[in-house]
Amino acid sequence: QVQLVESGGGLAQPGGSLRLSCTTSGIIFRSAVMGWYRQAPGKQRELVATITSGGTTNYADSVTGRFTISRDNAKNAVCLEMSSLKPEDTAVYYCNARLGRYYWGQGTQVTVSS
Repeated sequence: QVQLVESGGGLAQPGGSLRLSCTTSGIIFRSAVMGWYRQAPGKQRELVATITSGGTTNYADSVTGRFTISRDNAKNAVCLEMSSLKPEDTAVYYCNARLGRYYWGQGTQVTVSS
């Protein structure tokens, strides 16, 4: 059974930082393209960042320079370091694994507000 479990969401002030983590089981993690997506109220889910098995990263323009995605193949985990947070970063963030098909976590809420 495939499981992706996110943690680390919460409330941050504008300009602040948060770190999201996602641990996985049931997949060959080292072969998967891992990613983070987000969905704000009333909006479609959008790509935030991805990282390939070889460590190549890709970011949405809106988060480039502020967010960093990383993976630990030994721990079957992927992280998203978020800094210089803005109110428009408020959304539910989803961990994603792409391995022939897409697998999703349950999501974790990130709220950026003063």
